[in-house]
Amino acid sequence: MTMSTFRTLPAALIAASLALPAAAAEWDMPTPYGDSVFHTQNIQQFAEDVSAATDGSMTITVHSAGSLFAHPEIKDSVRRGLAPIGEVLMSRLANEDPIFAVDSIPFLASSYDEGRALWEASRPLVEEKLAAQGLTLLFAVPWPGQSIYTQEPVESAADLEGASFRAYNAATERLAQLMGAVPTQIETGDIPTAFATGRVDAMITSPSTGVSSQAWDFTSNYTDTQAWLPKNMVIVNSSAFDGLSEAEQEAILSAAEEAETRGWEMSEAETESKMAELEENGMTISAPSETLSGELAEIGETMTQEWLEDAGAEGQEVIDAYQSSM
Repeated sequence: MTMSTFRTLPAALIAASLALPAAAAEWDMPTPYGDSVFHTQNIQQFAEDVSAATDGSMTITVHSAGSLFAHPEIKDSVRRGLAPIGEVLMSRLANEDPIFAVDSIPFLASSYDEGRALWEASRPLVEEKLAAQGLTLLFAVPWPGQSIYTQEPVESAADLEGASFRAYNAATERLAQLMGAVPTQIETGDIPTAFATGRVDAMITSPSTGVSSQAWDFTSNYTDTQAWLPKNMVIVNSSAFDGLSEAEQEAILSAAEEAETRGWEMSEAETESKMAELEENGMTISAPSETLSGELAEIGETMTQEWLEDAGAEGQEVIDAYQSSM
């Protein structure tokens, strides 16, 4: 080897190192629900889209069913940077700020069209609340609407008076009270036993939960109220996002936009397929009567006003924007 070769070696090494690709960004993503749930399937596609758009320079590994962090821990884990990205039920954050509960006010938005309008009205404020905690919202997707399961048909709220009504949070407890029913705390896994033993006579939940709990074994009627469409949202640690290249950021935002559109379509398809499964197993599917619709609308107004007492001027801003858009 000549002296000239030795002199040029450092420069060659530097040039080679500059030509090497940047280290790939590898993100772990905790989610609360199992792989068979459409939310998780949508997120898996989102992760694949990000990897494809960045030619593999960015990978997101989805840890479903609470296998990395349990649902109550996910939001704080992302905020603290223990995980750069994660999925949470938006209304789980209601104890931090009532704005996060706006999509869980019964009968405020009782269809996918109304749910979209409410999301458009509330999204800027939700993003602002998250940004204050160092979090960036990527997208949000609703669950199917919550509807009423009973043994006998329900034509008016009077048909539920005195009935033991399953409650699983403060909103469903208040809803039962306003319908004249008796709220009874029952966890999802205990639903079949609670009905079988007479601890509960009626419930309001999604068609997905109705199928998973085989509601046809203990109820016969499904009244399609779509009382509210609670959303899951995907959030990212803002510092972690800012640390990505511009191309990677654009890939994530583009994939997120597609995931939101696809997720809403998947939710609607889930509603139709699960309602069909309920019907196939002998349940009667019906729209709420005119009387019941009117009564539920009044209950919705009451609960909206009660929410506004907590949410204040910011909440009124959201409701005004929503109502004007409708």
